[in-house]
Amino acid sequence: MKKIIIIAVGLLLLGLAGAMLLYHKPHQDISQADPDYIMTSPELFAAFETDEASANEKYLDKIIQISGKVASTTTDEEGLMSITLEGDGLMFGVICKLDGLSEPKRKDFSQGEEIRLKGICSGMLMDVVLVRCVEV
Repeated sequence: MKKIIIIAVGLLLLGLAGAMLLYHKPHQDISQADPDYIMTSPELFAAFETDEASANEKYLDKIIQISGKVASTTTDEEGLMSITLEGDGLMFGVICKLDGLSEPKRKDFSQGEEIRLKGICSGMLMDVVLVRCVEV
């Protein structure tokens, strides 16, 4: 009986140690990471609009370097900025949420300005969404 209790406690401690390591794992530095794909915002938007399932399989959770024209910018209640880049459609595009873990190079983006960003693709709602974006 003692042997079973010792094994169970050992497995529990091993599981807790693994959970703590995962919890305290440092975030990936997007600014230093190599992109998996380099494309324009209309190309990325068209890929999701044409075949969302295939695009999810290809781009989801991948680092994408994207270039495009600024359609709009917004700042949420936490102070994090989102930049919407023009897509193929008139109403929708690619939303790039700036990385809250690092200080952005700048916070002033003009409508129509051509910019390049790098971020992690999190899929499509009405717009394609990239998170943890940094300016390239």
